[in-house]
Amino acid sequence: MEDHIVRATAAGGQVRAFAMTARDLAEQARKCHNTSPVITAALGRLLAGGAMMGAMMKGEKDLLTLQVKCDGQAKGLTVTADSHGNVKGYPAVPDVMRPPNAKGKLDVGGALGSGILRVVKDMGMKEPYVGQVALQTSEIAEDLTYYFAVSEQTPSAVGLGVLMNKDNTVRQAGGFIVQLMPYAEEGTVERLERNVAQVASVTSLLEQGMSPEMLLRQVLDGFDLEITERMPAQYRCDCLRERVSRAVASIGRKDMQEMIDAGEPIEVNCQFCGRHYIFTPQDLQGLLRAGS
Repeated sequence: MEDHIVRATAAGGQVRAFAMTARDLAEQARKCHNTSPVITAALGRLLAGGAMMGAMMKGEKDLLTLQVKCDGQAKGLTVTADSHGNVKGYPAVPDVMRPPNAKGKLDVGGALGSGILRVVKDMGMKEPYVGQVALQTSEIAEDLTYYFAVSEQTPSAVGLGVLMNKDNTVRQAGGFIVQLMPYAEEGTVERLERNVAQVASVTSLLEQGMSPEMLLRQVLDGFDLEITERMPAQYRCDCLRERVSRAVASIGRKDMQEMIDAGEPIEVNCQFCGRHYIFTPQDLQGLLRAGS
């Protein structure tokens, strides 16, 4: 099943919902960053959450960034998504190793520890929207649920999961976000709460072969669910040599001249995809001339 996001409404528009499969994009992130299983799980969850939150935005050029800064071994995670199902991310420390948690699962919360979740939405306005909350469990899904409640005043249920194979590749990944609209009736709220409480783990449902549509039918059982959009999702880095060149040129003339005088090529690596860009002294000289 190819990664994709579905958007839906239920209860006559009182509920909006998103669900996705994210196995391929989580595996692509694992390959890019050579992550350990616990970091693959943490980054995969944040990528899925970010992709669905990106799909909530309406502008063609809108961008969403999720930043986790924490005091655990992981140190932090960054994910960026657009409104078209494209998402990318990177871990601060890719190779964290930890024993399983008390439930025998990958200890994402232990790897992250305490910290903050920062959400930045660049929607073409003069200033981007920035929301920030303290991490609640550091398991990602509960932290996003708390963010929606506190920063956006939107009661939400977020479920995210990543399941690994024994060879440490990604077996399953995906999740759902279900939100109540301000005019939701009390009966709708109560029924949704009961449904969410009965939902098994996201990975167990995906392992049963459930599609995003089927995930939502399970979470919204008893509601008149209407799928309104189906969108491909992928791990996509849009770095280009031209863009990297502008970043190199921005370091300043003095530092640039010092690198030229050293007579050695420099290497610039993209944090999101690991692509290498080599700049020779001649390349740097050209950038220096172009900026003068």
